[in-house]
Amino acid sequence: MRRTHACLVAVLRLAAMCVSALVLATTLASTLVPALAAEEIVIRVPITGMIDMGLSPFVRRAFDEAQERGARAVLFEINTLGGRLDAMLEIRDAIVEARVPTLAFVHPRAISAGALIAIACDSLYMAPGSTIGAATPVEGDTGVKASEKVVSFSRSEFRSTAERKGRDPELAAAMVDESIEIEGVVKEGELLTLTGSRAVELGFATALVESQDAVLRRSGLSGAVVRTLSPNWGENFIRFLNHPVVAAVLMAIIFFGIIAEVQTAGWGVPGTAALVSLLLFLGGRYVVGLVGFEELLLLLVGFALLVVEALFIPGFGIAGIVGILCLVGSLVLALLGHVPTTTDLVGALYTIGFALVAAIAGALVLFRYVERIPAWRRVTLTATQRPEEGYVAHPMDSGLVGKIGVAATDLHPSGAMVIDGKRYDVVCDAGFVMRGASVRVLKHEGYRIVVEEIAEGVRPQT
Repeated sequence: MRRTHACLVAVLRLAAMCVSALVLATTLASTLVPALAAEEIVIRVPITGMIDMGLSPFVRRAFDEAQERGARAVLFEINTLGGRLDAMLEIRDAIVEARVPTLAFVHPRAISAGALIAIACDSLYMAPGSTIGAATPVEGDTGVKASEKVVSFSRSEFRSTAERKGRDPELAAAMVDESIEIEGVVKEGELLTLTGSRAVELGFATALVESQDAVLRRSGLSGAVVRTLSPNWGENFIRFLNHPVVAAVLMAIIFFGIIAEVQTAGWGVPGTAALVSLLLFLGGRYVVGLVGFEELLLLLVGFALLVVEALFIPGFGIAGIVGILCLVGSLVLALLGHVPTTTDLVGALYTIGFALVAAIAGALVLFRYVERIPAWRRVTLTATQRPEEGYVAHPMDSGLVGKIGVAATDLHPSGAMVIDGKRYDVVCDAGFVMRGASVRVLKHEGYRIVVEEIAEGVRPQT
């Protein structure tokens, strides 16, 4: 009985300890949960300036970081007049496929490509005085409306994105196509652009808000910590490489390097500069998806044909012409986007033409004036030989014959001597001569100076 009583007491004590531990754990959890809730994170992504292909990797990194940090939402603060159609689609796909809730805050405008980015978000907030719409695709920087094929594609993208996010698809389509008429909203022949208040009135936007804090309050995230994400140096560098002016300069360096290497023997600085520029040009476009397997294959085929033409086929023929066409074709494809227009093609050809003209002009200037540069003279051979003259040996300096000097090194049998303070490479006619001995020049034949040792006491000409 005593043993039974002791066991019962031990069990009761253990149960009391478990209950105490449970109460303590509950107390700690109730204390920690508010602290964790206070650390809710919202990733803020500014979308400003031109929408280009370099922006797409930045947006995708934002979603990766949001998932890693367990962010409650990604907030896009939009202020853009638009940009590339293919870049717009890349960013739209990244937003639609995101596993994190997305918020768009248009402050103060989301025009053209910016409109689709805003529509793709789960919630769309507009600042007072903001605008959204005017998304008709145009041909490059001309402002001319793109072909019906491109307009139809863009219209469908706007309509389907709006449907997916629960917004009026006709309003979205009217932002792209002025032929769509919506009674009381937009007439036929007018492109739809909505103000913030009008977008909220039509149910196209979630609410009209004054600030980012108001967006968070309306979204139930008033206590969240906002982390603003900025492009890193790599993303900025990629955007820099994909700038049209930079692309043209890189192509000019590529063409200049090829021309310079063809005109000079061996491999030098121009060829290295061309290779580095080619890697930067293609690498920058590969990262953003503008260059794929087809462009790289065409480039390799072009180089291979040029090598075959240069090394195995005399003259310049079909292989060289096809090789150049392959190279130009790969560069043109690299300059085009995923949805190229006629203007894009013309612009790519203009860029290549400009680069080629600049390279040829640079090569002509360099080859004509480079010999006047002092530094160039020190590293190049200025003497020339003409075919009609045949082989001409180094002119013989007969004035050295008979002169006496001092052996600057041991002659075994070759070495060096000094005459009148000038050093010469020489060879003795027989035996060996020790350093410091007096020697006389017997003959000078081309590059060969033959000397002999003379007796002590004869004064050298040093």
